[in-house]
Amino acid sequence: MLTGTPANFENDELDEMFTDWLWALKEFSIMGIVVLAPVIFSEKQQRHAIAVYPPRLLDAAKQLADSKDFCDTWSASRSPLVVWQTLSSSGRVDAASWRNLWCSFGCQSFVRVAFEVPDQRSFECYLFSSSNWQTRNEPSMVAWSALNIWPELKQKLSAVISPLSPRELQCLRLAFAGLTARESADKIECSERTVNFHITNAMGKLKVDSKVAAIQRAMLLGCL
Repeated sequence: MLTGTPANFENDELDEMFTDWLWALKEFSIMGIVVLAPVIFSEKQQRHAIAVYPPRLLDAAKQLADSKDFCDTWSASRSPLVVWQTLSSSGRVDAASWRNLWCSFGCQSFVRVAFEVPDQRSFECYLFSSSNWQTRNEPSMVAWSALNIWPELKQKLSAVISPLSPRELQCLRLAFAGLTARESADKIECSERTVNFHITNAMGKLKVDSKVAAIQRAMLLGCL
C-alpha cells in the first residue's frame, strides 16, 4: 500500500515490487516493510508513512511515523544510517507504543536504513522480521537488500507522491544540473519563457518563493 496526504491510494506496480522483495527476503523472515518520508511543509522531525506493505500494518506504521524514535536527536548525534534492533530493546518512552504494536503482529527485530536528503532529513526504510537475530549476518543482508533496491523504489515512490508535472520536474532537474533557463530551453526545445513558466508552477506547488528552494523541496520528495 502506498499512502498519500490527504488521500490513500494503491499502486499495483509498487505492490508487486514489495511482494517480490518480501519473497527474496523469506529466509530472513521479513514480514513487513515501511518507508517513512519527511513532511516537507512542516518542522524537521515530522514524517509520514508513504509506503506500507502488507497493508494490514498501516496503523503500526503510522505509530512509528508519529513517534520521535530516530528523529532530530538521533540525526544530530551523527548516528549510523543503518540500525539493527530488537523491538524489546530500550528506546524513548513515547516510542514504546509503536514497538509494542509491532510485537503484537509477531515481529521481533527490525532493520532501519536511512537515505539522507537536504536539511538533515531522510527517507527511512524499515524491514521487520519475526526472527530474533543473534548475529549481524542476517540484518546486514537485509540492509544490503534495501540499499540495492532503493534507487528503483525511490523513483517509483516519487513518481506517485510528487505534485509536479513531468515537464515541471524536467525543468527542475535541468536547473539542479546547473543549466540556466536559456540553456534548459535549448535542451528541451522550447522557449525560455516556457521553462520559467514551469519553474514558477513548481515553486507554487512546493510552496516556496525561489528556484533553489523548489529544488531542495523536490529533493525532499525524492524527485531529484
